[in-house]
Amino acid sequence: MSERRSAVLFVLLAAVWGTSFMAIKAGLEAFPPVLFAALRYDLAAVLMVGYAAVTCDYWLPRTRADWLTLVVEGVLIIALYNAFLFVGETGVTSGVAAILVGMSPILSTVFSRLFLPDQRLTVVGTIGLLLGFVGVAMVARPTSSNPLGSEAVWPGLVLLAAASVALGSVLVQRLDGDISPEGMVAWSNVIGAALLHTISLGLPSESFADAQFSLAGVAALVYLAVFASAIGYVVYFDLLARLGAIEINLVSYAAPIFAAVSGWLALDETLELLDVAGFVVIFTGFVLLKRHALATELSPVLDRVEGLLPGR
Repeated sequence: MSERRSAVLFVLLAAVWGTSFMAIKAGLEAFPPVLFAALRYDLAAVLMVGYAAVTCDYWLPRTRADWLTLVVEGVLIIALYNAFLFVGETGVTSGVAAILVGMSPILSTVFSRLFLPDQRLTVVGTIGLLLGFVGVAMVARPTSSNPLGSEAVWPGLVLLAAASVALGSVLVQRLDGDISPEGMVAWSNVIGAALLHTISLGLPSESFADAQFSLAGVAALVYLAVFASAIGYVVYFDLLARLGAIEINLVSYAAPIFAAVSGWLALDETLELLDVAGFVVIFTGFVLLKRHALATELSPVLDRVEGLLPGR
């Protein structure tokens, strides 16, 4: 029953986080992008602070490490990630955005090597890293005549979003604050929302007067705040305790499926064959980079599957 519950929760999390890319795209019709992200985390912060206060004893920051952890989370994982992602999605489809964000586990390895120089990439790991960037090039498809032209800006911003969350994840691991995961998410949402509002106010292209609180826009906002943020993180931490960090990273590679399908159903978006091929190349790079950890984490699951086969 526990394994079945974990499988159901894994699919649920992939579905919620995958469809969030579609919700972002839909909500951008009603709200300026950074303001939209800020409003999302206004609501999410209220929900998560309330949840943390009720369910955790250690939900308020107490130490310097706690505060540094919250600042890193709030700045990199909430504010910069969402600012880059929401602006980037104004120029790419839901599915493409989800595929590019799938680079974050690969970029986490790059940042880990930078902060832990004694850990070197093997030849196979280097090939995996290069495959990740080849996959990005296949998805972004910059033209050879002008690789830094306007058509490359939007996927480039989404890739910066992936880099922000990857760097933030590595730094949080090094800081090792003691605050509960729920408290960490709650207060980083508060910090991130405040910073997103500051960024929005500083952008001449954004104004609260441009926000249109239409039914579709509000529905997208509520979906992102309640399901993708609040409920999504509760499920995430449940799975993290059950499965571990390596297996939970696989959500990044299941989410694009839900992003592409929901974008097609709700917004009439399509993925080109080269986008799908790029996704496969990025995932292959991830497998090569994490092959040892994946083998260790997944071997008990594979052993149980083999035991269910006929003749075993």
